[in-house]
Amino acid sequence: MEVFADYLAKIDHPDHQARTEEVLAWVTEKFPNLLPKIAWKQPMFTDHGTYIIGFSVSKHHLAVAPEKAGMAQFADSIVQAGYDHTKLLVRIQWNQPVDYALLEQMIEFNILDKADCSTFWRE
Repeated sequence: MEVFADYLAKIDHPDHQARTEEVLAWVTEKFPNLLPKIAWKQPMFTDHGTYIIGFSVSKHHLAVAPEKAGMAQFADSIVQAGYDHTKLLVRIQWNQPVDYALLEQMIEFNILDKADCSTFWRE
């Protein structure tokens, strides 16, 4: 989690900072083989040099970005969880619970789907 310390310290709202730290710690513990890193000024996790999932913070939500393929795979589940979304990210409002089961499925999908991927992003 040291890799995320500076990022977390810059989150002004204490509750948002705590929630973001909780989610990042959960990913780190649940998926110890993923490499945590900061890229494009945002926390993300990679596997064998390929992007698996990233996060960003805004005033109203924590954004989760599993790439377009991950979004398409879980579109129905995202809606069922009550999350707003775009083609590239899920918005978890600060007052909404984190659906860790869904987050786990997204990460597992990307790990398996990108097992043979040799590029950072899907092509």
